[in-house]
Amino acid sequence: MTVVVVAAVIVAPGERVLTAQRAEPPALAGGWEFPGGKVDPGESEHDALVRECREELGVEISVGERVGGDWELAPGYVLRVWLAAVASGEPMAKEHLALRWLGPGEYYDVPWLGADLPVMQAVESVLRG
Repeated sequence: MTVVVVAAVIVAPGERVLTAQRAEPPALAGGWEFPGGKVDPGESEHDALVRECREELGVEISVGERVGGDWELAPGYVLRVWLAAVASGEPMAKEHLALRWLGPGEYYDVPWLGADLPVMQAVESVLRG
């Protein structure tokens, strides 16, 4: 059985994207990613995305178009990514070390986790498209 992990690329005016610095596990701590998490049994991917952003960032989001297909994280795990926007609230680092908005020319200023780097490259193409 494949475990589905969802991530939100939250986009703000000026093509800025919200990134989050992992606090745990130790092997990933300090790396940067797009916020999200595992889809719970019986939960839709969109519902999981909304829930994870509420839990991790304290915001409500509106979910937009999907970016790419299935991104392999590890054997048995796939990442599915959507563009999103903050519908209400102000993002806060509740489960991460820090949050950072990155605009064009800054997208690669953080040490991305391996799985998120190709996602950022695809997002950059979508935003410029």
